[in-house]
Amino acid sequence: MQKLISGIHQFQQKSFRPLQGLFEELADRQNPETLFITCSDSRIDPNLLTRSKPGDLFILRNAGNLIPPHGANGGGEAATIEFAVTALGVKDIIVCGHSNCGAMRAILDPSKITNLPAMSSWLQHAESTKRIILDNYQDLQSEALLWATIEENVLVQLEHLRTLPSVASRLVRGNLHLHGWVYKIETGEVFAYDAHEGQYITLTEYQFPPTESAVRHRTSSAI
Repeated sequence: MQKLISGIHQFQQKSFRPLQGLFEELADRQNPETLFITCSDSRIDPNLLTRSKPGDLFILRNAGNLIPPHGANGGGEAATIEFAVTALGVKDIIVCGHSNCGAMRAILDPSKITNLPAMSSWLQHAESTKRIILDNYQDLQSEALLWATIEENVLVQLEHLRTLPSVASRLVRGNLHLHGWVYKIETGEVFAYDAHEGQYITLTEYQFPPTESAVRHRTSSAI
């Protein structure tokens, strides 16, 4: 805790002052262009990863970067997304998974969360991910299987995202774009799903705006 308190003092003394004008502008309003949905994992810092400033990203985090589909019981995910899309008018939504995700490991091996009933219930929102992996990736093992699970889960959550009324309406109008990313913690690489190619590619190769159509069957990226 002392480390955090010391960090706040350093922020106030060193980081805040150069950006004071920006914070004064943000005090009364926010106008982010992107909703960034990612895992609660402590190793991910969306602002650091994207080199974005305060006010640039509206961030939603939870275990496994999951999005309950419309009508499902969840937490505040639907409300957060609705606010970002309808009230703030974000132009892009990124769903970003990451390497070595504990939630995805639990999907592959439920015994890891036997004593975590709330977590077990929450991971029901990734049940389609589990089924896709069981039916289509029987040839993979260990880390390759985990990586495929991470990638497929991002695509499943994008499909859930499309079921939310506020998102569906904006997609019809063509003024909202969805993106699926996977962040490789150990190398700093970010891979983006290319629907036209049906696979993940490096972010430098990514076409923007993306093709909105979903391509389900694909070749998994190398881990």
